[in-house]
Amino acid sequence: MQLPLYQVDAFADAVFKGNPAAVMPLDSWLPDATMQALAAENNLAETAFFVPQKGGLGEDGFGLRWFTPEVEIDLCGHATLASAWVLFNKLERGRDRVDFFTKSGTLTVTQQGESGRLMLDFPARPAQRVQPCAGLIEALGAEPAEILGARDYLLVYDNAATVRALKPDMNGLMEIDKFAVMVTAPGDRPGIDCVSRFFAPAKGIPEDPVTGSAHCTIVPYWAKRLGKSEIVAYQASKRGGTLYCRLKGERVFMAGSCKPFLEGTVTL
Repeated sequence: MQLPLYQVDAFADAVFKGNPAAVMPLDSWLPDATMQALAAENNLAETAFFVPQKGGLGEDGFGLRWFTPEVEIDLCGHATLASAWVLFNKLERGRDRVDFFTKSGTLTVTQQGESGRLMLDFPARPAQRVQPCAGLIEALGAEPAEILGARDYLLVYDNAATVRALKPDMNGLMEIDKFAVMVTAPGDRPGIDCVSRFFAPAKGIPEDPVTGSAHCTIVPYWAKRLGKSEIVAYQASKRGGTLYCRLKGERVFMAGSCKPFLEGTVTL
């Protein structure tokens, strides 16, 4: 069996930036164990698989699933962006919108005209104040100003320099009681409202370069704190990436660019 494989740098304005995702279009779902093995072999933060599918109202779209090297996950931004890029630019040129049917509901991606950006429509996941699990602060190595939680922990720091300088103990973060840890602070560059980083070592992602799903929580926090609905966010990983975000009700819209890196064939 031969399967197409695309590797796309998402939330990137150049190759080697943003977050690389593997995208594998399928005619029908492979066994879960096979998809997990493919994700482990690709060894990227996420491998996305999609198949043609009808929505609940009979609309045309694609079922979409995401796997880290270790587990299937419930929501992924950069691999959704990359999947849409593959559809728009390789498989169905001329299309400017796609609906993906996922574990987190219907996720729509649209092309944003001459900017070349793609816009994700994702569910907001506001965080609430929580007590941290034992060892969380020690593993990060710096005391935050606020500790909140949704699917992931959200730790808020007073300045971006602290966030950029963090060198977490990944063994310590393996033991946390949530999916991942996000850290954030006010932006430190003109036009950037906030910076963040994202750590999920227990899921096979020590540090994720640019994390769309994290901004389902980060954007509602900063929109409320700054009193505005449009947020420009920068994820301060080694690769780095910018997300142009807007909070609208219970939805977070995130726009970014994609750059293709690799196209090939997998033989099973």
